[in-house]
Amino acid sequence: MIQGLRKKIIVNEDGKLEVNLPELHRGDKVEVIVLINPEEDETEYLLSTEANAMHLREEVKKLEKKSDYVYVDPNTL
Repeated sequence: MIQGLRKKIIVNEDGKLEVNLPELHRGDKVEVIVLINPEEDETEYLLSTEANAMHLREEVKKLEKKSDYVYVDPNTL
């Protein structure tokens, strides 16, 4: 049975990739596919889990209630 693992890593300065997968064992046969993602979309990251998405929606709703805004005069800082 094919099983997949996904891991985001950063390329070292010499172009090498180091992947630490403790769930693999010595002698396991694997196939490696490298997908290049030039920049991660911040919105995609923020919505990557249901908990994050729910929190973001709640915070956006708070922005609609302008009476809760705290105004600060930059001259007093």
